[in-house]
Amino acid sequence: MAFEITGTGRAIPSRRVTNDELAKEKEIDTSDEWIRSHTGIGARHMAEEQVAASDLALEAARKALAMIAAADAAPADAEKAVAEAALSVDAIVLATATPDFLVVPSTACIVQDKLGAKRACAIDVSAGCTGFVYGLEIAAGLLAVSDSRKRALVIGSEVLTKFTDWSDRGTCVLFGDGAGAVVLEKTSLPQQGTGKRGILRTILKADGSGAEHLVCSHGGSRNPLKAGETIAIPPHIGMNGQAVYNFAVKAITETVAEILSQEGITANDVAWIVPHQANARIIQAAARRLKIPEEKFYLNIEEYANTSAASIPIALDELNRAGKLARGDLIILMGFGGGLTYGANLIVW
Repeated sequence: MAFEITGTGRAIPSRRVTNDELAKEKEIDTSDEWIRSHTGIGARHMAEEQVAASDLALEAARKALAMIAAADAAPADAEKAVAEAALSVDAIVLATATPDFLVVPSTACIVQDKLGAKRACAIDVSAGCTGFVYGLEIAAGLLAVSDSRKRALVIGSEVLTKFTDWSDRGTCVLFGDGAGAVVLEKTSLPQQGTGKRGILRTILKADGSGAEHLVCSHGGSRNPLKAGETIAIPPHIGMNGQAVYNFAVKAITETVAEILSQEGITANDVAWIVPHQANARIIQAAARRLKIPEEKFYLNIEEYANTSAASIPIALDELNRAGKLARGDLIILMGFGGGLTYGANLIVW
């Protein structure tokens, strides 16, 4: 029994904002040169005011389902094919740090309804930028424990620019909006041994002692909004940049080394390492420590900035649709972020 990714999709807001445009629009004392040299970011895509995380997630999910509907030789009518594919989904796992609503309902439930996935269970995962890595393992577990579950949607969707403090130059240039989705299917192929397929191994870790380094501190039960309260800045993401940088480099280095060691392979056996797209300098530092060529790491942060839980599935869809993933390729998905959380999936494509 294997758990294979059979379809991918992404949703990117049409509004593209370059570094220079952002500095002018938000009156930030920064420049394209400063942002690029410190982060590797050249632009980001920003959702319109009325667009929520579920809207982007729904679009990405439909594109992922359209890919498998075509593979299944579904009806020529694209909308009908996607609707039929949605009826076959048994679970929706949606990773997000920017849900539609603060408490309930889950964003996954909103997507489940709009998608028409009537038989699917639906849950949100709150693991920050590692959310998609966690989500894949959770979805595989949901499929594994039930004979009746065969197909899951795993989605990462974020509208981080709605939770950004535009007065904080150190963080406001980092974030962008977007969503990515994959279809995960339980198949009869082996997960280990000759002809192995799908998710081979997953490492999931956390270090809650660093929770305060990446936090949206206002609006939850620890610090709730109060009736009649006037706040100068809406709830936003705050970050201790140096602490997160140090954590991220260590997390990538240790986790990639561990997953290679556990599987008994080297980086030469891996086609791509797809990391969370937080900061190009983090990836470069980790690559040097691991003695792995930077070209092995797929980066698209220059175009999208940090889209948190959406960054890995967005990158996967780009690789897939560009024909850069061949059947049988070994790939590592590596996440790190708020919680603090980190982890990796080793997958045979």
